[in-house]
Amino acid sequence: MKKLATIIIEDEKPARDLLKAYLEEYEQMEIIGEYDNGFEGLKAVNEKKPDVIFLDVQMPKLTGFEMLEVLEHNPEVIFTTAYDQYAIQAFEQNAVDYLLKPFSRGRFKEAIGKLEARLEKADKHEGEKRNIEKIRIHLAEGEEKLHRVVIKKSGKIHVISTGNISYLEAQDDYVMIYTNDGKYLKQQTMKYFEKHLDPEQFVRVHRSYIVNVTNIERIEPYEKSNYILILKDGNKVPVSRSGMQVLKDNLDF
Repeated sequence: MKKLATIIIEDEKPARDLLKAYLEEYEQMEIIGEYDNGFEGLKAVNEKKPDVIFLDVQMPKLTGFEMLEVLEHNPEVIFTTAYDQYAIQAFEQNAVDYLLKPFSRGRFKEAIGKLEARLEKADKHEGEKRNIEKIRIHLAEGEEKLHRVVIKKSGKIHVISTGNISYLEAQDDYVMIYTNDGKYLKQQTMKYFEKHLDPEQFVRVHRSYIVNVTNIERIEPYEKSNYILILKDGNKVPVSRSGMQVLKDNLDF
C-alpha cells in the first residue's frame, strides 16, 4: 500500500501523543502535520490535502463537525472523542471509524483495518460520494439544534452565534444570514435552518424569511391581509398568512 499522508487535529496533547505513538507502528501512515485547533487544522487539510485525518469532535473555537462543514478537501476521517453521545450514528454510518478516548492499541488497530478496507473499496468504486459529504448530509438530517453557524467568507472562517442572527433570507440555493455585524451567504436551505434553529427564538414568517423574534420591533399591516415586520435594526420583513398565524399561535403576537 502507498504511503498515506496523515494529519492529526486534536486539542489535547496527551491524545495527540498517543495517536503518534500508535501510528509509528504502521509504515504506511505518514504524519504530515498535527494541530491543536480546528482553524489551523482546516487550513492545513485544504493546503496539504492528506489522505486521512484523525479529528477530535469537541474542540474550542471550531468543532470537528464545523470544520468538516467548510472543508474543501475530502480526506478519509477517523473521529476521536470522549463523548459517545455526539452523533454516533454519523460516525458508524459514514466515517471510517470513531475512537472513544481513551482507546487501546487494539482498538486503534481495528480502526486502521477499517481505513484500509475503505480505501480498497474506494479504489474499486470511483465516483461514489466521499464519507465527508455523507457525514454532512447525515448531520443536516439530524435533530440537533444549532447554537452557532460557521461560514467561509473571503477566505476567512466566521463563527456566528445564533443569538446574533437578526433574520435569514432565501437566495436560490443559498441563505443570506443577516447579523448586527454584516451579512453572510451560506450554501444551505431554509428548510435546514427552520429545522435546526430554536423554534422558540426563530420563526419562518414567509417562505423566503426566518426571523429572530427577539429582534421584532412591531408588526404593521401591508396590503389586504398581509403584514410587514419592522425589526429593531430598521429592516422590514414580509409576513405571509401562515407566518402570521404561527406568530399568533406560538408567540402571543
